[in-house]
Amino acid sequence: MNPYTEVLFEEMVGNGGNLGIITLNRPNVLNSLNHSMIHALYEQLHSWASADHIKAVVIRAAEGRAFCAGGDLRLTYERIKNHDPAMAGFFRDEYQLNRFIFHFPKPYIALLDGITMGGGVGISIHGSHRVATDRLLFAMPETGIGFFPDVGGTYFLPRLPNKFGFYLGLTGARIASDDCVAAGIANHKVSQESLPALVNELALQPFIGDAHQAVTKVLTQFQAPVKTSPYFEAHHAIESCFSAGTMEEILRALQSSENAICKDAASMISKKSPTSLKITLKAMHDGKRMDFDSCMRQEYRLVTRFLQGHDFAEGIRAVIIDKDQTPKWNPDSLEDVMNAEVEKYFAPLAQELA
Repeated sequence: MNPYTEVLFEEMVGNGGNLGIITLNRPNVLNSLNHSMIHALYEQLHSWASADHIKAVVIRAAEGRAFCAGGDLRLTYERIKNHDPAMAGFFRDEYQLNRFIFHFPKPYIALLDGITMGGGVGISIHGSHRVATDRLLFAMPETGIGFFPDVGGTYFLPRLPNKFGFYLGLTGARIASDDCVAAGIANHKVSQESLPALVNELALQPFIGDAHQAVTKVLTQFQAPVKTSPYFEAHHAIESCFSAGTMEEILRALQSSENAICKDAASMISKKSPTSLKITLKAMHDGKRMDFDSCMRQEYRLVTRFLQGHDFAEGIRAVIIDKDQTPKWNPDSLEDVMNAEVEKYFAPLAQELA
């Protein structure tokens, strides 16, 4: 019997093999991930990857407002303040899960219905198929809590077209399903009401030949109309501003832009951790040239240093714990974040991510 209640596993009988169904089941905390959930996900996926009777995996969430809003930040804050060495282990295991999903040998279909942020992105976007409903609210908001877009963010964000990933990673902007489809974050948009029928059809189809193409064919049958994304219409302005080489230059370009999205981006960036911004920019530039596993090793170096620094705990305090929304960043300006300090975050560790 499955000992977990916060993440549920079942097998749906199907033609040509069964579907492995994962259901995130912490709706009262927006399905935020804890360490036991990460262990359970890794163990079950490892079993299904080699199981001949499992033809594909579907990951979804229990009915509620979110697919997964990220990691459990309250627990993270407590562990940082208590200097708990287990905190690094949480991120190590989470990143290994992200890596396993990226290399998963079978179709991995994520049903993104509702809030999808941070760690929720890590357990969905690296799979073969991402399906957005009209309720999807997507973001990588980490720079606002003194952190960086991890869980593979340094790999997928710089690969989005027109520097859109740089925009998302630095501003933490929230976008909807049509924007996600336009950027390639989601492959398909469907109605929320069609999700049960979609899963049933995936079970019914035998996936003859190329299983990934067979899944794509099924998802296309449920495709909902996609509206034009305002970000796509503004892609020339976004790309121009975020093509600048430094954070200072990016901010100046945004401030001087006549485009409303870019002006709003300047306002958002001015509230973020200056240290996080500079490290995020470098990590994305580096990540565009690196393979996925190398990005994850680099992210583990970064998170190890963030756990030892000031801004991550301070950001969680201001946004999640005290909710005063007035973090006191240190340093508190881009100009005071020295390149030598940024480079220290990227230095090799005595024990790298395996």
